[in-house]
Amino acid sequence: MNDSTNLTPRREFWILLTLAGIQFTHIVDFMVMMPLGPEFTRIFSISDAQFGLLISAYTFAAGFSGLLSSLYVDRFSRKRLLLILYALFAVATLACGLAPTYETLMAARIAAGTFGGVLSALSQTMVADLIPFERRGRAMGIVMSSFSLATVLGVPLSLFLAAHLSWHAPFIAIALVSVVLMLVAWQTLPPLAGHIQHQRGSPWDGIRKVVSDPQHLKAFAFAGLLVFAAFTVIPYITLYNTTNAGMTAQQIPYIYLYGGLATLVSARWIGRLADSKGKVVMYRRMAVAAMLPILLITLTAGLPVWGIYMVGAVLFFCMSGRMIPGMALVTSACQPHLRGTFMALVSSVQSAAMGVAAFIGGHIISRDAQGMVVHYWMCAVIAIVAGVASVWLAPQLRLYNAPSAHGSK
Repeated sequence: MNDSTNLTPRREFWILLTLAGIQFTHIVDFMVMMPLGPEFTRIFSISDAQFGLLISAYTFAAGFSGLLSSLYVDRFSRKRLLLILYALFAVATLACGLAPTYETLMAARIAAGTFGGVLSALSQTMVADLIPFERRGRAMGIVMSSFSLATVLGVPLSLFLAAHLSWHAPFIAIALVSVVLMLVAWQTLPPLAGHIQHQRGSPWDGIRKVVSDPQHLKAFAFAGLLVFAAFTVIPYITLYNTTNAGMTAQQIPYIYLYGGLATLVSARWIGRLADSKGKVVMYRRMAVAAMLPILLITLTAGLPVWGIYMVGAVLFFCMSGRMIPGMALVTSACQPHLRGTFMALVSSVQSAAMGVAAFIGGHIISRDAQGMVVHYWMCAVIAIVAGVASVWLAPQLRLYNAPSAHGSK
């Protein structure tokens, strides 16, 4: 089933770059909503909670889509399914850019989440199908450097377009870039259809096999905690720093720029360390390291601007450092012929976790009489508790095709 045997190192690298490009557009589409929050609340005259619902709606739609895709994802060629969903994602993102009202934007965001949410699961499934476990940390580092590129280039450029044209422009640009990358993927990616021969009986059989395994349930819990531990805090960074810390709209993109540079430099290095030191070991180290900046980013009022940039850079570095070994563990926590169904369900769990986290965060924070954001630090406490739970759970995952009996590598 593994198509990696016919791949040269050069071809493998270009496949990983293509998947990173697809991830890049999906991540920018999701992330750009957060720094545009103050503009959306002003233009559409909506509350902070309604803005949080815009983010949550996207993630809930992605979660439902992941659940639905688990019925069919292992019954089609990975490449064909990826291209179809990516084309629909591009159309939905274009609809976001053309939306004239809050209600139509909400509908378009739901559509974008429905099609975009499965892209991440499919990309990570293809990495696991192609790359052996002992090199998967490095491969995940390349693909997940898309997050770094999104924060260094995608979000700042999107905000530049929004500032000089309108908020519609970033979404239209993402749709156009997606069309170009779709053509590249059509030329670059292998079919990856070997898993189809293992599919017998009803589509529900695959889901039953996945969810009936207690080890898979541990992996779902770990995958959910992995993102929940960030998304009570991250969606409201811009809102808090423009309101309480006194940052201007022009200064906000530099939080993402410096954070993205920190992760762009470190992503492949952390991937290699995960392969050499052990994925569980690296995950636990980076998850613990992330707890302090998660708290500090909610307490930046009174810091100089350079101090806020520094806290943001450390936060993004640690968050990326958790995700690389964390997702390498998750993609290895199932049998290969069930990986598509498993990862679709993982995507559903993670999308739901992000949506719940953003929803909780939006209802914890509030405004005082002066209009300042209050209780933001409580979001960080919840994130830290989730992080502690994930650190405890990581070594309990059962990993397939791992050279170590305990999966520490």
